[in-house]
This record gives sequence, structure tokens and C-alpha cells, in this order.
Amino acid sequence: MSAQLKTPLVRLRAMQIEDLDKVFENEIISYTHPWTKNILHDCLKVKYRCIVAERDGELIGHAVMSAAVGEAHLLNIAVIPSEQGQGIGRKLLHRMIRIALEESADTLFLEVRQSNEAAKVLYESEGFCEVGQRRGYYPHDTHDREDAIVYAKPLL
Repeated sequence: MSAQLKTPLVRLRAMQIEDLDKVFENEIISYTHPWTKNILHDCLKVKYRCIVAERDGELIGHAVMSAAVGEAHLLNIAVIPSEQGQGIGRKLLHRMIRIALEESADTLFLEVRQSNEAAKVLYESEGFCEVGQRRGYYPHDTHDREDAIVYAKPLL
């Protein structure tokens, strides 16, 4: 007989105003230049699609997307460093793709730091294609700005 360890399931749900303190904490540990708590609050206020990933009641990731006029834009996706590499980011991305389809979007766009190789591998493996660059889009610690790669995925 062998013992099997069960990993608690990750549950995705809509972000609530009560989640903002923890989501902001997660932003701080996930990014060198995190969104502010006010930005996160405003995303909820204007009814962007905001979701969180939780395991055993602990918030471990989140994603934010806007959708309008046939397009969706993934604005933020984060998984806390201790939980990265376990498919949680992919799970968040899949949910956002499903929501974009429910919102009748035919394309999902996103930007990613040029240096974020793990994110680029994820997006490309999910059918996103590079469609452009934004020069100096992101703040950077060691130099003024970092370029963003713009990705798009046709949904229909």
C-alpha cells in the first residue's frame, strides 16, 4: 500500500472588494512594479472581469481583463512566487479566455515584458502570437523603461 498526498484544489472565483488587501499584497510580492490598491479597486468599480485563484482559502493569484466592442485585453495576471510553475497562471488564463468568449470578444490582447521568458512561453503555448511592441512601456529597476511585446489570440 502506498500513501498518496493530495494537493488541495485551486478554485477560481470572482474577485470581491474584501479581497483587495490580499490581492495588493500578492501584487507586491509578484512584481517589481505592482499595481496600486487604487488601480485594483478601480478595476472592480468599472466592472472589469477580475478573478482570484485560491487554495485552502488563501489567495495565490489573480487576473484582470477588460472587454468591449469585440475585443478583450488581459491587463494583469499574477501568481505569487511560491506557487508559480504549477499551472495556476495557465488556469487563470483559460478562465479569462472563456470569459472573453462569453463577452463576445473575437480577439484577446495582452502585453508582456520583453524579459519575461516564462510568460512568453505560456502565452505562445496557448496560441498567442506577437503582433507588435510598445517601446518603453514598463518601468524598470536598472534602466529607465522596458519594452512590451504585444500578443493577440483569435478566439473565434
